[in-house]
Amino acid sequence: MDFHKLTIQQVTKVTPQAVEIRFDIPQELVSDFNYQSGQYLTLKATIDGNEVRRAYSLSSAPHENHWSVVVKAVENGVFSNYAMTLRAGDQLDVAAPEGLFVHEKSTIAQTYLGVAAGSGITPIISIIKTVLETEPDSKFALIYGNQSISQTIYFEQINDLQDQYGDRFIVRYSFSREERDGELFGRVTKGNLNFFLKQDCTDYAFAKAYLCGPEDMITMTTENLVEKEIIVKENIHFELFSTKENKIEITEDSHLTEVIVILDDEEHTFTMKRSDNMLDIMLKNDIDAPYSCQGGICSSCICQIEEGSAQMAKNAILTDSEIAEGLSLACQAYPTSAKVKVNFDEV
Repeated sequence: MDFHKLTIQQVTKVTPQAVEIRFDIPQELVSDFNYQSGQYLTLKATIDGNEVRRAYSLSSAPHENHWSVVVKAVENGVFSNYAMTLRAGDQLDVAAPEGLFVHEKSTIAQTYLGVAAGSGITPIISIIKTVLETEPDSKFALIYGNQSISQTIYFEQINDLQDQYGDRFIVRYSFSREERDGELFGRVTKGNLNFFLKQDCTDYAFAKAYLCGPEDMITMTTENLVEKEIIVKENIHFELFSTKENKIEITEDSHLTEVIVILDDEEHTFTMKRSDNMLDIMLKNDIDAPYSCQGGICSSCICQIEEGSAQMAKNAILTDSEIAEGLSLACQAYPTSAKVKVNFDEV
């Protein structure tokens, strides 16, 4: 993964616990940093002597001609708390945009649904702005959950979009820790989602849905939309904050695996314990494998298992058919055979 040292153009506090970081992209890198709405940037920094990488969704839209991400401070979050100290003029190592959670522009009028919670709004607001700007006859309906107005990322910007685009953009907030007239109370539950769909979206026939937030919300929303035949499953796109771990099953008696890694036309070989994570061992062997979130929720470390087998602890990216074809997330992969051959170049 190639990183470029970028200068921070502006840091703006968007809630008491979150900041928007806008980067200055040199002209010679603009083409490398072209992106689609919904994609993310991987940021890298050395913190307390350790290299730390994190993936953050671009909240800006391509037509805005700038690159912004939002970082929300979390308890004991190494990178997020470091980001709270950044200022304009500071530099960060940043990789070019990546990600599969993207919006493909439609040439005909469509109606889209967005369901977000907390910082899950960041890729979805990029998609919303793109739809409203580039598809003049399309509409977007959003339900957005937060604890309170003060914790709502882009609250003013979302309201400004509603004022600007009128009935082309409908939004309903859901607050779990304060009651507001005209808004829903609680998290984005099945009841609140159904109320929104019934009261605000009665005449809408949705072409696609974009979901971003906790796994329970994603699962509930997907099942509800499919069960009610509101949207077919293949048109429901999602990105998770985190995902549950699977129990890893070791299928052979030996506890060691020989691993062959093909990366940048070079072949590397090492032996590892099957209880260890494949990406971790690659990095310990000075193999510069691509990675970002290390949580199974981005797509930076996708690889092809060409020989042998490996099981993933988490996966919020790959479909069953892609897994059947041998694709895997290196950051979540644990070998389950005596020999595993991994190819990053063929992905």
